[in-house]
Amino acid sequence: MSATLPQCVLVVDDDEGVALTFSRMLRLQGYRVETATNAETGLALATAHKPDAIILDLRMPIFGGVEFLRRLRSAHTDADGAAPSVTIVTGDYFIEEPIASELRQLGAQVCFKPLWVDDLVDVVGRMLAPPPPPPDTRA
Repeated sequence: MSATLPQCVLVVDDDEGVALTFSRMLRLQGYRVETATNAETGLALATAHKPDAIILDLRMPIFGGVEFLRRLRSAHTDADGAAPSVTIVTGDYFIEEPIASELRQLGAQVCFKPLWVDDLVDVVGRMLAPPPPPPDTRA
């Protein structure tokens, strides 16, 4: 009889304090957590650990959240089609419409910092919840 591993959440944020705080908050809720302080390391961890959900900062040096999502979705489309749920968590309250539109197309939700423990747990819970069943169309 094997024990089921807790669900894994990857936190990618170039602010090390935010990444560590989110990580601690989620570990206290029983999640396995991987953290990265740049998008490149985050992509490597996403490939290695296959997280169930990703909390992702929008603005990071070298390449940010949008490019991270492009590469993540491309890698999963090429590999097996399955990709983790992603929520962008940003302090940028004014996201330009072309960027917001692309984030939606890439399947990401957006939340704004600061996030308190209950907010973060709620965001992750929604990402990991099974999708609702399709409506019954039988007449």
